[in-house]
Amino acid sequence: MSFINQLSAEFEAQANRDNALQMQAYMKDLFPFFGIKAPKRQKILKDISNANSNELKTNCRAIAIELYELEAREFHYCAIEFVSKFLKNKYVEPDFKFITDLIANKPHWDTVDFIAKHILGNYILQFWDKRNAYIEQLSNTDHLWLNRSAILFQLGYKTKTDVEILFKVCEKHANSNEFFIQKAIGWALREYAKTNPQSVLEFTSKADLKPLSMREALKRLK
Repeated sequence: MSFINQLSAEFEAQANRDNALQMQAYMKDLFPFFGIKAPKRQKILKDISNANSNELKTNCRAIAIELYELEAREFHYCAIEFVSKFLKNKYVEPDFKFITDLIANKPHWDTVDFIAKHILGNYILQFWDKRNAYIEQLSNTDHLWLNRSAILFQLGYKTKTDVEILFKVCEKHANSNEFFIQKAIGWALREYAKTNPQSVLEFTSKADLKPLSMREALKRLK
C-alpha cells in the first residue's frame, strides 16, 4: 500500500537513535522506536494522510491492522490516530471486534488509553443503546487492558457520562491488585468529579477502593 510505504520511508529518513533509546527506555523496552517524537510524527502522518486520503478512507481498518503487524511503536500510534479521525461517527456495529482487537494487540497504556477514550468512547456513543452489553463484555474478561478500557472509555464524556456504568465497573474491579486497574479507577472517578464532585464523594465514601484508586479519585477534591 502506498500509504504504508510512504510512511515507512519517511520514518526511516527521520529516525533518531538517541531519541529511540530514550523512548524505548521510557516504555520499559517493550517496543522498538524510530525515535520520532509526537509533534514530528503527527506532522508526518498528517502530510502522508492528506496525500493518501482516499486510500485511508476506503481501507482504514485493513491499513491499521497491517501497521500493527510492524514492530516500531510509531506505526501503532499512527494506526490508532488515523482510525480515530477517519472512522469518527462512521463506525459500523461489527467494529466492536476490530476495536477490541486493537486494544489487545501489543497493548500497553500508551495505545490502550488513546483507544479507550478516542475510539471505543466514540464507538459507544454511536451505539449508545448497546453500551451496557459492550462494557459488560469488556469488564467480564480476565484481560487487563480490556478491563482498563471498560473503566476509561467515558473519559471526556462529562455530562454524557453513564454514572451507573462508571460506578458499577469501578466497583467490580475495586479489589484488583493490578496497578493499571487501580490507577484507571482513580483517573475515571477524578475526571467525572470535574462534572459531579458530590456523586464521586458519595461513591468513594461507600466503595471499598484500594488506597491508590482512592488517592487518585480524590486528588482534586477537598
